[in-house]
Amino acid sequence: MSAPTPTIPLTLATGSIAEAGPRPPLRRSVRPESLYDLSIDALAARFAEWGEPAYRATQLYGWVYKRLAAGYDEMSDLPAALRARLEAEIPLEALLPDRELVSDDDQTVKTLYHTRDGQYIETVLMYYPDRVTVCVSCQVGCAVGCVFCATGLGGLKRNLSAGEIVAQVVDAARAARSRGRVLTNGVMMGMGEPFHNYAATMAFVGILHNPKGLNMGARRITISTSGVVPRIDALAAEPYQVNLAVSLHAPTDELRSALMPINRRYPIAELLAACRRYGDRTGRRVSFEYALMAGDNDDAEIAQDLGGLLRRSGVLCHVNLIPLNPVQDLRYERPKAESIEHFAETLRATGIPTTVRYSRGVEIAAACGQLRQTREAEVVS
Repeated sequence: MSAPTPTIPLTLATGSIAEAGPRPPLRRSVRPESLYDLSIDALAARFAEWGEPAYRATQLYGWVYKRLAAGYDEMSDLPAALRARLEAEIPLEALLPDRELVSDDDQTVKTLYHTRDGQYIETVLMYYPDRVTVCVSCQVGCAVGCVFCATGLGGLKRNLSAGEIVAQVVDAARAARSRGRVLTNGVMMGMGEPFHNYAATMAFVGILHNPKGLNMGARRITISTSGVVPRIDALAAEPYQVNLAVSLHAPTDELRSALMPINRRYPIAELLAACRRYGDRTGRRVSFEYALMAGDNDDAEIAQDLGGLLRRSGVLCHVNLIPLNPVQDLRYERPKAESIEHFAETLRATGIPTTVRYSRGVEIAAACGQLRQTREAEVVS
């Protein structure tokens, strides 16, 4: 049996749109733009249109990304009239918090947000001794349809804007600062497929990386994909030295297609060829994510097959084994500890660098999409 999803008391913003439950997504043309959607160059261009001096863009970026101001009213050195216009035309608020869950050890925090059109997304903030990492979502739902993932159960509602993705990081940075910590890393491993929302993903990376903004080094940013081959090639040509993680989960097309329908579009041979081109062009190592599921993809023979496949591929790589976070209503289970370690040792013996990355926050429904699924079920009931 899957572990039951915890029942957690719900806290809503007063008068928030979450009280009415999810709404049909707004068309892109009518979704409100937030300040987080704008690069510093776009903001400077907007100020030029308004007749404001160019330095206002740097000044405002400093308030938002250095000081992590939560509202225009905090920006005391901006003229009152400009603050009022910004509030009216480029609101700072992009997402509204709906619920927050904290792990027993206080080191993992999962936040459920609702968008301005009433959709739900999730963000996970993880505290480690040497770093603080935020895992962000890039879509409301997901169209990939991996059979073990809660995110895809309701299909894809819409893409998030760059600003809605950036807002998750800024909120995490504020939370880290409240604990006397600094947010150091960002991973796109939450809800959605980043390469199905490629333009917003790259705009998000640009805003995070900008020295006048959050100034997060590109090598501290990881983009995870289910294997959208053309976008792997596109990423190799981008100027940012971000990390690439590829969800693999199986060494054969038959098994991978059963777990990840996208494999029928981009089978393993094409995927690994793209990863090899990526490595050749960038000189960077690819991380292969491998979710271990008891009885499905976790026996020693499969580990040997996986090691042989990756050795033959010529891809400079590393494998992250991730024991599955069970999802309510899905049959897939986490293997026993001895099975996990045996799989890892077998894979290492083939010459493939391998680590086991235990998912954090099992007790707070930290698997992608679980909290959203629970919240939407509450609304329906």
